[in-house]
Amino acid sequence: MRLDKYLKVSRIIKRRTIAKEACDKGIISVNGKIARASLEIKIGDIIAVGTGDRVFTAEVLSLDENAKKAEALSMYREIAP
Repeated sequence: MRLDKYLKVSRIIKRRTIAKEACDKGIISVNGKIARASLEIKIGDIIAVGTGDRVFTAEVLSLDENAKKAEALSMYREIAP
């Protein structure tokens, strides 16, 4: 699954276009490297999203194409900074 789609489906970022823009700005990294929106995400990848002073870090647990709000939270596990 593409990174921008994963961020939207898992509800880490609200819209796919915003996720793509964040990738273009270099705000999002996967496994320690700045990532493009087209990067294919795998289970076990570590995604870091820099938002202002805070960095949200999560491990990918599942790759569901469509997830409801309750299911979206189980797609990743937040890693404490």
